[in-house]
Amino acid sequence: MMTLSSKLDLSGWHGLMKAFGFSENEITYDNLISAYSEKHRAYHTLEHIEACFRHLDNVAEQAQNSHEIELALWFHDAVYKPFSKTNEEDSAKMAVAFLTQNNAAQDVIARVFNLIMITKEHHTPKTSDCKLMLDIDLSILGSKSSIYAQFEKNVRREYKRVPSFIFNKKRKEILQGFLGRPRIYQTDYFYNQLESQAKTNLVWAIGEL
Repeated sequence: MMTLSSKLDLSGWHGLMKAFGFSENEITYDNLISAYSEKHRAYHTLEHIEACFRHLDNVAEQAQNSHEIELALWFHDAVYKPFSKTNEEDSAKMAVAFLTQNNAAQDVIARVFNLIMITKEHHTPKTSDCKLMLDIDLSILGSKSSIYAQFEKNVRREYKRVPSFIFNKKRKEILQGFLGRPRIYQTDYFYNQLESQAKTNLVWAIGEL
C-alpha cells in the first residue's frame, strides 16, 4: 500500500493518474499544491488533505472507486475563500474541467462532482462512496481533544475579519447542527471510531463560544 506521505508526493500523484489512465498532469499537481498553500488558509491546507488521505487508506477496501474519492479529496477544497458561498461548486467545477480535459467518462465526472458537492451541506449521502467521502471530510470532528481544539482555532483564524459576536453565533449554529443529528458519521467504521469523541468535542466547543 502507498504510504501516506507519498500520496502528497509527485510519485503519489503519478500513481493516481495512472489509476485513471491519464497522463501525468504535473501542472495540475503543482497548482493544487499551490492552492492548499495559500497564506489565508489555516485549516484547509495540505495538512487537512494529508489527514483525509490517512482516513481513506483505512477504508479504501470499502470503497467502490477509491481512486475517485482520492481525486475528489485533492480537489474538494482547491478553491477556498472564507467569505465565498460557492467554494465547493468552484472546486467541483475545477475537477470537472480537469476530468473533461483528460477525456474521462461522463459517469466518472458525475461521481467525482457529487463527491465534492457532498462536502458543502453535509446532507445524508446516497451512495457508499459519498458516505465515505463525507465521513472523511468530517473526521476532524472526532479527533483527539487537543487536535480538535487547534482545529477550532484554525477555523477562527480563517475568519479573523469577522467580529467575535457574529462568528460565535454562526459557529454555534453550525456545531449545534452537527450535534443535533441522529448520527454524525454515516458509515459504521467512522461511527464506531469517532462518533463518541465528536460529540464530546462539539459539546466542549459550543461551551467555549
